Amino acid sequence: MKRTFYILSFLLLAAGCGDSDAASAPQEWVWDLPDTVPEPRIPEDNPMTVAKVELGRFLFFDTKLSANETQSCGSCHRQELAFTDGLALAEGSTGDILARSSMSIANAGYAASLTWANEAVVLLEKQALVPMFGEDPIELGMANMEDELIRRMRDDGDYPAMFAEAYPDQMDPISLDSITKAIAAFQRQVTSFGSKVDRWQQGDATALNESEQRGMALFFGGTNEAGVEDAFECFHCHGGFLFSQSSDDAGQVFNQKFFMNNGLYNLDEDGSYPAGNEGIYEMSGDPADKGRFKPPSLRNIEVTAPYMHDGSIETLEEVLDHYARGGRLIESGPNAGDGKDNPNKNTLLTGFAMTEQEKQDMLAFLHALTDEDLLTKPAYSDPFAE
Repeated sequence: MKRTFYILSFLLLAAGCGDSDAASAPQEWVWDLPDTVPEPRIPEDNPMTVAKVELGRFLFFDTKLSANETQSCGSCHRQELAFTDGLALAEGSTGDILARSSMSIANAGYAASLTWANEAVVLLEKQALVPMFGEDPIELGMANMEDELIRRMRDDGDYPAMFAEAYPDQMDPISLDSITKAIAAFQRQVTSFGSKVDRWQQGDATALNESEQRGMALFFGGTNEAGVEDAFECFHCHGGFLFSQSSDDAGQVFNQKFFMNNGLYNLDEDGSYPAGNEGIYEMSGDPADKGRFKPPSLRNIEVTAPYMHDGSIETLEEVLDHYARGGRLIESGPNAGDGKDNPNKNTLLTGFAMTEQEKQDMLAFLHALTDEDLLTKPAYSDPFAE
């Protein structure tokens, strides 16, 4: 098995070192990032090490983390889909359907907040507890099974050595705290900055074709064919190196939490969204917060359909049409209403004229944000499938 080979390799390396203290010290993580990208913020109590990241990779993809051992974190965060799942709404290990779509974990270490609509969830170490132990809805279903989870780790043929390697200073390294910290370390280093757009921004003048360049100009405030400057308004919510204004990194003094209403619904014409899925209003109780959700990163957006917090828009073409109209019109049914007239809608979303060529150019640019390396990189892959 791959992980057995990994452990043996480490032990052989350690045995060959003359300095026993140096041999037992965890190998620090070295970031491989473009010069234009800062390092993510790292919690002081969870420093990055090679062994911890590798342990986290195994835990992330291990079905032992679900009560019925049918799902892992990787079940809802598939590498080939930029760590989403391709479903409108995520499905838990017992069949519970969640209210929202699975967000990508790519670049999650840079996220100012980690869920669609809860500004309090900002640490990957804490967020990992939600799918494991949450009860409504059930995701991995491990509520009240903490001891069973620890038993599974201790009874495994390889995990005790992997935990000892990742946490050499701990007498009993297998704990819930060490599990969540290892998963967080793995997630934090899943970065995605290798798209055609990145290569262009780093000086490769051949990286983007003419259509992609025209789309990029429109995205970043260019004038459309109707003569309107900054007609599309995209970068105001999806700007910066993350292509989302909701970002954080090691150099920021304050993390930039950002939530907005994009006119997706307008139930009863009073700004309401479907019950149980009303954005940060569910946390704040402020009616002005109805429908305010985090704008996700647009990196790898080509492979993360369907779109929006509830997966209610199937294609990127429809997403562009939604913003061109200035909000979605639902003519009948329980969610009927005109999102264009939502009183809580962000004031930047006024709609815009878009020719067919401009739509194709925008699509070409959005596709150019795909990082093919992310989708296949062995260091991010499921070790149990190797």
